[in-house]
Amino acid sequence: MAPLRKPFRQDPSATAAFAALRPAAPAPRPGERQRAVVIGGGTGAPMSIRTLLSLGLETSAVVAMADDGGSTGILREEADVTPPGDVRKCIAAFARDPNDPLTRAFKYRFSVARNHTLGNLMLAALEDASGSFPEAVRICERLLDAQGHVYPSTLDRVTLAARTRDGRVLEGQANACRSRTALERVWLEGAGEATPYRPALDAIRGADLVVLGPGSLFTSIIPNLLVPGIVDAVRTSRGHVLFVCSLADMQGETWGLTAREHVEALMDHGMRGLVDYVLVHTPVPLRPESPATDRFNAVTGAPPEHASLAGLSDESLSGRIRPVPITYHDAVAIQQQGPVVIARNLVDPQRPTWHDPRALRDAFSGVLKLCRSRQK
Repeated sequence: MAPLRKPFRQDPSATAAFAALRPAAPAPRPGERQRAVVIGGGTGAPMSIRTLLSLGLETSAVVAMADDGGSTGILREEADVTPPGDVRKCIAAFARDPNDPLTRAFKYRFSVARNHTLGNLMLAALEDASGSFPEAVRICERLLDAQGHVYPSTLDRVTLAARTRDGRVLEGQANACRSRTALERVWLEGAGEATPYRPALDAIRGADLVVLGPGSLFTSIIPNLLVPGIVDAVRTSRGHVLFVCSLADMQGETWGLTAREHVEALMDHGMRGLVDYVLVHTPVPLRPESPATDRFNAVTGAPPEHASLAGLSDESLSGRIRPVPITYHDAVAIQQQGPVVIARNLVDPQRPTWHDPRALRDAFSGVLKLCRSRQK
């Protein structure tokens, strides 16, 4: 007789290591607390949320609404609900006590119920019971004693479409992230133009720091920017804009793209002239003669640069890992377009595809100091 599968497990998350972060400094006095907003989704935005909270910033999150995979995809198709998955991850990241039983249960995934998470089911049920997805979010924030607010970028039903660099068109976020070749452009499809959620615009306009990422570039970060009004809110914001580049590709959407190409894709989707800082990982200091990716290649098991990926299926690609490289010359090229490049060793030595919590916090702290010095 085959052993029974555990009926539920806590949804794995890269933010588990970030839950241990404690405030790095005494809480600021009333009126002195800076505001930050994280724009993204998936597993990356929660890392920035926990980091900013540990630095004492008043933090909120604006989350993409194009997710259509896994539990969220089933609920979208069969119950016609607002996509809950990325919102649920951010609410859990805001929870005051990550070890509270309700917070832990909120992240439980049930193998006996089509692999749904309890948080997704709660948000879907509360949306129906209250008649409002924002009200469902507020109720869950209260239940988890959230330290900040999560705002969907739009409440409209939208679908992500993508064009790959070899000319294919893919429908749906789940298909786009598993592309066998890197994406070139993405756009939203739906019944007319998406309407931005006004509280999301207000959060962006009122922020002292706008953080993009880390996370999937084309399927978690950029979909927010495609909602009319979001980029304009960034443009009129009083704050500085930080883009946190991913450490590595684990999906096909940015397969083989350099950090410079990540930045250029962001600019091609509306952010040209709006990014102040780009935070990138490099294991050694960048110099003209040192691309500095070999050590990370060895740790992650990434293929050499000349390895052909053409024969691999989308399913095979989705399980592989490849570092996002940055060279001295690429850093110079990025800075010539306006942003200041901040290169740090950010990798968690135990989990080479995740950011190290303390290294990321130190980098964020440095960015905040740069922001304050520019304002003087």
